[in-house]
Amino acid sequence: MRADGSLARDWWARMGFMSDGTGSPLRVERFSVAVDQPMIDDLRARIRNTRLPETAPGAPWSQGTDRDWLTRLLGYWADEFDWRAAERELNRFSHFRALAGDAEIHFVHESARSGGIPLILGHGWPSCFAELLPLVPLLTDPGGHGIDGPAFDVVIPSLPGYGFSSRPVVPGGVTYRYVAGVWHQLMRGLGYTRYGAGGGDFGAGITTFMALDNPGSLIGLHLTNLELAPYTGPGSRPLSAAERRYLEQAGRWDEAERGYTAIQSTKPQTLGYALTDSPAGLAAWILEKWRSWSDSGGDPTARFSTDFLLTIVTLYWVTGTITSSMRDYFDNRRWQGEPRLGPDDIVRVPTAVASFPHMLVPEGEPPREWAERLYDVRRWTVMPRGGHFAPAEEPGLVARDIAAFFAGLAE
Repeated sequence: MRADGSLARDWWARMGFMSDGTGSPLRVERFSVAVDQPMIDDLRARIRNTRLPETAPGAPWSQGTDRDWLTRLLGYWADEFDWRAAERELNRFSHFRALAGDAEIHFVHESARSGGIPLILGHGWPSCFAELLPLVPLLTDPGGHGIDGPAFDVVIPSLPGYGFSSRPVVPGGVTYRYVAGVWHQLMRGLGYTRYGAGGGDFGAGITTFMALDNPGSLIGLHLTNLELAPYTGPGSRPLSAAERRYLEQAGRWDEAERGYTAIQSTKPQTLGYALTDSPAGLAAWILEKWRSWSDSGGDPTARFSTDFLLTIVTLYWVTGTITSSMRDYFDNRRWQGEPRLGPDDIVRVPTAVASFPHMLVPEGEPPREWAERLYDVRRWTVMPRGGHFAPAEEPGLVARDIAAFFAGLAE
C-alpha cells in the first residue's frame, strides 16, 4: 500500500472520521520540557552522597539490582549524563498539556504531513511517554522509513501521575476504566471522533476498557501484551493445553517476580518515601525491571543506551512522580478487583496482538486462544525478538505491525 496523502484521505472517508475539529472543546497549551538547574544540581549532589548496602551474596542480580552495575551507573549519572541534551531530544517532538477529565494531561501530538489515521498510544509502569517516541517518525512518515502502510496522527499521553501529568483524587480511583474515559475525552477534544488505540502494560489495559466502554469510537486496537485476564469462570470453554501451560508458567513467574506488585498495590506510600528521596534507590527500583522484562540478555545497556535509561529515571525524579505512578497498582486492586472481567466483557473492536518472546514470562507468552476469549483478534504476530518495552526495544517491528494491521482494516 502507498503511504501518501491520497491513502490517508481515502482512509478518513471510508472510516467516517471527522477532521474539522468537531468534538468536545479542549483547551490545549503548548509545553516544553525544561527543568530548573537547581533541581539538576541537587540530583547530582544526592547521587554523589549515596550510601549503598553491601554487595549481595550469590550471582549478580540474583537478589535484585547488582551493586557494581549500579555504582557505575550512578557515577555516569552524576558526572557525565547530559540532561540538557536529553531535554533537547525530548523537545524535538510537539508537547502539549490539556485538562481532560479531572487531570492535567501532558501528551505528545505529531501529525502526518497529509493527514493520518488518529492513533493514541499508551505506556505503562515503570515507563513513561519517552518509551513510545521512537515510533513517532515511523508512524507519521512510514514511507520515508521503508514501511508499507498508512500514515498516522500519533497522540502519546503521559498517564495521570506520571511525568508531567497530574493525578487527581477521584471517587473510584484512577483505574484503567477511569483513564480510558480520560483518553476518550482527550481524543474527542482534539477533534477525532473515531481513532485507533494501542499500547502495552497499563496502556494495553486502558486501551481494552476504551473498547469495552466506547466501542463506537474505536476502529482498532493494537496491543503489545495482554494486560487483562479474560473471564474463565462458569460457562466459559475449558482451558486448552497451551493455556494451562501458559498459566502454570505465569504462576511460577509470579512467585519469583511479583514482589513489586504486592507492595505497590498495598503500601505504595511507604515505598514512595525511599524512592522519592534517593536517586540511587529510584534507579535501582526502575531499572531492575528494564533489565529483567526486556530482551536484554541480562545487560540492559546492551538493549538501551545508558542515556535513554537515565532519561526515563530522571523524568521520574524531576517530576517527583514515582509514588503517584505506583498508585496505579493500589487503585486498580482496590476499586476494580485487580481487575476481574465478567462473562459479558468482550471486546468487539478488531484487535491485533504483537507477541514478543520476552514480554514478561520467558518463552511463556499466552497462546492466541487465550487472547480470543476477550478480543476479536484479527492479527496475531509472533515477533522474533523483543520484550516488555517493545516500542523502545524494537520500534521498527512495532511500527510495521501497526501499519499492516490498520492497512488491513482499510481494505
